[in-house]
Amino acid sequence: MNKTFSIAIDGPAGAGKSSVAKALAAQLGAMYLDTGAMYRAFGLAMLRAGVDIHDHDAVAAHADSVVIDVDYVDGGQRICLAGKDVTDAIRTPQVSEAASAISAVAEVRRRMVALQQQIARGHNVIMDGRDIGTAVLPDATLKVYLTASALERARRRCLELEQKGTPQPLEQVLAEIEARDYRDTHREASPLVVAPGAVTVDTSDMDMEQSVAALMALAADAGIHR
Repeated sequence: MNKTFSIAIDGPAGAGKSSVAKALAAQLGAMYLDTGAMYRAFGLAMLRAGVDIHDHDAVAAHADSVVIDVDYVDGGQRICLAGKDVTDAIRTPQVSEAASAISAVAEVRRRMVALQQQIARGHNVIMDGRDIGTAVLPDATLKVYLTASALERARRRCLELEQKGTPQPLEQVLAEIEARDYRDTHREASPLVVAPGAVTVDTSDMDMEQSVAALMALAADAGIHR
């Protein structure tokens, strides 16, 4: 029986982690877990409960009571909050802001890491996030730090928003991404860093196909095959 493998993909917002990880999982026949969606679900729970997302103590008090489940339907990940599917509801700028704020709370990260490790146990898994290679899968078969310039990430985000019918000015999106980068790299709880042993891949000048090919090559070098 082949030994299970795991791939940890970390990086800043808008680097294409989720899209690349999904494609990689499909090609390698692995389970994909979008950990950011779990933080978004928690952030949505705080917004709906009227909790001040910038009050760490108030958010921490709910760390163990928010019920988040991950289901897989037709090969796609669905996120449930208290038994209800919120996969689409968590993809708003307001929820993104909430997710960024609550992710700095140590008690929330502890809960999320435990859930993520539980889901990954015994599976070939690919996870993307901010602390996968450092906290969730420190012994991952392959660790990747996927990044791109802030301007390129802002451009990609603007295109995504435009396609959704909710366009925003590039300057605004760029400012939000730079602010998110600062929060992610300066928080006390599991700050975004390049994990020990991780390979940095800059996708600024790569399209999706090239990005996936680059990671597939790294997987092969690490002895990971379908």
